[in-house]
Amino acid sequence: MSNYVLSGNLKFLSLGDVLQFLGSNASTGVLHITSKYVQDPGLIYFDNGNPINAQVGPLLGLDAVNSLFGWADGEFEFSEEDVTAEVVIKKSRMEIILDGLSMLDDGQIEKVGPLSFEEKSSDVSGITSTLPVIRGPLVDYMYVVDEEEAYAGTNIVKEGKHGSWFWVILEGVAEIYRETPKGPLEILRIGEGAFIGSVASLLLLEGNVRSTTIIAVDNVQLGVIDFRRLSVDFLRMSNELRNITISLDRRLRQITDMVVNLYLKKVRTDDYIEGKEQLIHQGESEENLFAIQEGEVNIVRHTENGYVPLANLYAGDFFGHVPFLDIGQEPYSASVFASEDLETSKLDAGILQKEFDQLSATFRHLIEFLATTVSATTLVASDIQKKVDEQNI
Repeated sequence: MSNYVLSGNLKFLSLGDVLQFLGSNASTGVLHITSKYVQDPGLIYFDNGNPINAQVGPLLGLDAVNSLFGWADGEFEFSEEDVTAEVVIKKSRMEIILDGLSMLDDGQIEKVGPLSFEEKSSDVSGITSTLPVIRGPLVDYMYVVDEEEAYAGTNIVKEGKHGSWFWVILEGVAEIYRETPKGPLEILRIGEGAFIGSVASLLLLEGNVRSTTIIAVDNVQLGVIDFRRLSVDFLRMSNELRNITISLDRRLRQITDMVVNLYLKKVRTDDYIEGKEQLIHQGESEENLFAIQEGEVNIVRHTENGYVPLANLYAGDFFGHVPFLDIGQEPYSASVFASEDLETSKLDAGILQKEFDQLSATFRHLIEFLATTVSATTLVASDIQKKVDEQNI
């Protein structure tokens, strides 16, 4: 029994946006895509918001999904229904989106119908990037206490400044970048439903130091989030879930720092994993979730060009499989290396899942957006390392 709950045109809502929307709503069902330029329809099967299989004519799995990024002229419908398709896709949603767009930009995917791309200008090093806009789910206006407008070209937050304000983007697009000796480095773009603010600020009365600059690309309408209400939600969480949220926030800051260091060619991967034991191999089916009690863990991604270092984790951090978050790292998309003195405790992911599901929609969406941003920034790091390696050949 199918139930069509979403439909539209790819001219107005891109495949990447559709994937993000279905993911943020943990949707289960089948996405049907048709185009007057293609004889066979496209089908993408979702389980709890994750694409698990796909088909376009003779193409199956990830190959089918990638081909659909070339369909700029088409119609889509999503039906909520039980899905029995085999799980053959294990990449994160954001990795699928960024890889699909990158392959399209490189001419590896056939373009179906008229298509335009936003080209990003190259910097002094010659490195260029084409990034999608990262969005979140619709905002719960019960948490919005005021609205503000940031005009095109103005800063919403400034790197190095203190601040504890939380916003959600109601309309428009903003750009996240870091200052470097080579000039500003673009990292991500964010749009409607995206949160601006650090979880760390919920613990610091004096405010939090901003780690990036966020500038309005066009006029951006911001919703001011009720900080007190958000703090109450945060403090009501169990210590385990609160620690995972804080650790995720730290991981985002680390991977953002790593993007800059890779860009500046200041990282030696051999030094990063020297003397470490590999605990989790990228791509393996590790189902456990661990909390670090003592020692150090390094997260690295293996690519065709070698390892890309991502983050250093310490006591209080977590690693492993988080069933309710898509962070685009271990176990499927990164490996875990550990120091000899590592001590861990195993977390009950089932109990954490139940608690997560009972959070307010706003705080749940905040954590999910944080995880998505970690995933997207991870892929930016891999892309920068690839371009740096190509320049060195």
